[in-house]
Amino acid sequence: MSLSAEQIREYRVFAERLAEAAAAAIQPYFRADLAVEDKGGRLYDPVTVADQAAEAAMRALIQAEYPEHGILGEEQGAVIGSSPLTWVLDPIDGTRAFITGLPLWGTLIALNDGTRPVLGVMNQPFTGERFIGTPEGAWRGDTVLKTRRCTDLASATLMCTTPDMFDTPARRQAFDTVAGQARLMRYGGDCYAYCMLASGFVDVIVEASLQPYDVQALMPIVEGAGGVMTAWDGGTAQHGGCVVACGDPALHEQVVALLRGAL
Repeated sequence: MSLSAEQIREYRVFAERLAEAAAAAIQPYFRADLAVEDKGGRLYDPVTVADQAAEAAMRALIQAEYPEHGILGEEQGAVIGSSPLTWVLDPIDGTRAFITGLPLWGTLIALNDGTRPVLGVMNQPFTGERFIGTPEGAWRGDTVLKTRRCTDLASATLMCTTPDMFDTPARRQAFDTVAGQARLMRYGGDCYAYCMLASGFVDVIVEASLQPYDVQALMPIVEGAGGVMTAWDGGTAQHGGCVVACGDPALHEQVVALLRGAL
């Protein structure tokens, strides 16, 4: 479903309402004493009442305003709508950072038009930052975002949330190959790292074991700032899995060439 610029602007305003609703649900719990549950799985996967309350608040708004739209959220799964449009929600991306008091987390809100995400919001209410991407560009508040030029991996800053996310020896080896050639390697960051790439402070992000709700909001932000975000083989990143983002398209070509074979 092709959306006009006017429609995207309408949905952007609504997405910011969703961000405010999620922030109101989350903020009382940040750096507070709260219970944490483990969803289980290969890695520790924490969830809190803040995650659940924020997603519930956003879902209620969507169902009231656009009941025909689909919803895919981390905590409550998928609702298929009668429209091709689907809201993709991660109420707290970076729950591990959240429960350790670090501000490297955010609420992710994407609108997928049935083909790809065309609108993305990353809201960090504690720092007061809101990153937005559309086909017209990317912004932090009123500041236009622009990735930086970096055509050489040896000059690049690389980020990854954790090396534990590489779930096969081949994927870990491929990541190590890229990381070994980068100038600077930093772990941590979750969604915040992608926003720093869009802001021109990070050059490459290489990750794996991601879900659609981890990446769809970030794609319009990275791409709107001039970057490239794909799967390791250069295909769409919107389904999650193994994902690479680069600020410079030329650097992306180099990194994909090193990663492609590990899929």
